[in-house]
Amino acid sequence: MENEELRRLFLDVKEGKMSIDEAVDTLKYRPYEDLGFAKTDHHRALRKGMPEVILGMGKSPEEVQKIALSLWEKGSNVLITRAEPEQYQAVVKKIPEARFYKKPGIIAARRTKAPCLGCVSVISAGTSDLKVAEEAAVTLEFLGVKVNRLYDVGVAGIHRLLDKIKEIECGQVIVAVAGMDGALPSVVAGMVDKPVIAVPTSIGYGASFNGLAALLTMLNTCATGVGVVNIDNGFGAAALAYSIIKSGCNR
Repeated sequence: MENEELRRLFLDVKEGKMSIDEAVDTLKYRPYEDLGFAKTDHHRALRKGMPEVILGMGKSPEEVQKIALSLWEKGSNVLITRAEPEQYQAVVKKIPEARFYKKPGIIAARRTKAPCLGCVSVISAGTSDLKVAEEAAVTLEFLGVKVNRLYDVGVAGIHRLLDKIKEIECGQVIVAVAGMDGALPSVVAGMVDKPVIAVPTSIGYGASFNGLAALLTMLNTCATGVGVVNIDNGFGAAALAYSIIKSGCNR
């Protein structure tokens, strides 16, 4: 349930289209629904401004389908991260509006187009980082944020980054995705006055320790205005960027 749906409910009561008892019944079972193996949170959008997001990893296609349908039938939009094609096939049988984004492994279904809240620049150091970058980008678009994609602009060829710096600055927030040495967010943060969300990826050779080296580089940046999320967590970066923009809109 989102804010607009709640307002409509109260308006229906006010105008006599719905009784108080009917409204109580509507709200009574809304906070969460017990599916036995999962408890879907139907009031997440009211509290957070975005619906509960389903993590596909570790769930069977049937489990993902049932959770998604529970949210959809209560009027929520549906976003599933780390999803597999088999999970999408199960979901689309019940929710024809669902779309599968192969690169980031995301399933998304919206009832209506989200209002545009602002713009975020999502940049990646290399092409190998695209899976994580696209997880951030697709999540932001699902939430109604315009995305400015600038990929393969890492520090190994820093002229590529310098050529695009004006475009990068168009975003109210910058999500910088990098593996290997993880230097990109620090370099960008030293040149712009926007908040930079650094996303380390697990891309790299042995001593990168599956992204730990990039994570430590980003945490130890001397550039100001940098926040760091977990390794490969494009979704977490998108959620944080959305919260920053939404907070500014609500002032």
